Amino acid sequence: MAIASSLSVGSWLSRQEHHDWLVQEGRRLVEFYRAARHPLGGFGALNDDGVLPAGAIPDTVLTARMAHCFSLAAMQGTPGTSDLAKEGIDALLSLFHDDIHGGWFSVPAAMVRDASSEPPDSDTAKMAYLHVFVCLAAATAHMAHIPNADRLLTDALEILETHFWCDRQNALIDGFSRDWQHQEAYRGANSNMHATELFLALADVLDEPLWRQRALAIVTRIIHNGAAQRDGYLLEHFDAHWQAEPDYNRDHPCDQFRPFGVTPGHACEWSRLMLELEAALRAHDEPVPEWLFHDAEQLFASGIQRGWHVDDAPGLIYTHDLDGSPVIRQRIHWTVAEAASAASTFLKRTGDERYESLYRSLWDYIARYVIDRQHGSWRHELDAANRPDHRIWEGKPDLYHALQCTLIPRYPMTPALAVAIARG
Repeated sequence: MAIASSLSVGSWLSRQEHHDWLVQEGRRLVEFYRAARHPLGGFGALNDDGVLPAGAIPDTVLTARMAHCFSLAAMQGTPGTSDLAKEGIDALLSLFHDDIHGGWFSVPAAMVRDASSEPPDSDTAKMAYLHVFVCLAAATAHMAHIPNADRLLTDALEILETHFWCDRQNALIDGFSRDWQHQEAYRGANSNMHATELFLALADVLDEPLWRQRALAIVTRIIHNGAAQRDGYLLEHFDAHWQAEPDYNRDHPCDQFRPFGVTPGHACEWSRLMLELEAALRAHDEPVPEWLFHDAEQLFASGIQRGWHVDDAPGLIYTHDLDGSPVIRQRIHWTVAEAASAASTFLKRTGDERYESLYRSLWDYIARYVIDRQHGSWRHELDAANRPDHRIWEGKPDLYHALQCTLIPRYPMTPALAVAIARG
């Protein structure tokens, strides 16, 4: 689906000047994260100044995301990024890989103690969230013709199919022990949201409609049969039978990946993926559920209404509870990046001036508070008064959300970003 013909001539999405600005900001971000390359292989977390600290450990999720991002940059013609993408792919095939039981650890395999039969823990666990990004890195690197990407993609798909995807539940299982013998008694929206992103990419990269249908199955379970029935409240935590656990992590509300309560940034991210799914289904003449756009619109409205400028200060809060009251008022960079990406996608889909206004407001906020023009990249966390903070995130470890925020407004909703960029 192309950008809506109803966009006004003055829309930022219609203006070459805005597209040029996004290109320049994307290049600035890519340059900053070249320094994340780790001497042992893969990539590590940079500090606020863009330096890899002494003692930094290569990280699997960061490495996968960097390989994905540098592959995107390579397809756009950024010199030197193909080599960086290859270093990420090679590290995923070796440094982080479990050569005994298959799959990937969160840290280098040499650092993992032998605990094959223990329940999942932070070192030995095989987590769906991580494996989704390994697969996404491989799929994007495949489109960029990065050496060894096809081998990684084959391995990652086999693990995903064999262990994580559950046909009976139409969703991913979140975690396993190292030897795959013990399941984690938890199901989460976050890993399945990123699986939806991955599956849309796989459908286009591999030309296999099955992956679109799996994306639709996940959206049906978590959004249509979940959030849409609760006025857009996105419950994120469930037990092994998909019964909601609204008190999950109440004692640890600042968790980076499983925070207590509702995350408005995720509502925005889901809504964008739903519009991309709708566009992909239409483009391939596959049935489009009537509820898909309505549910996406409701979910996005809920995320903005309950997260954006809700505590007398600009910004998008990290979490709120089930009555809409803010819980964690920190402003995390990825949440506003996803809100801006979603607003641009709704603008393409509808041409509605409300989304134009919101898109501009979100970028104005990013430009004023989030972009760090002195030290580079984006400030990853701000407090409730929009001052730099480190309650949840240390340093500037992540390129993925910010870079995609500079890309998504410039491309149609389908095909997937990697395929769209590869096709020019």
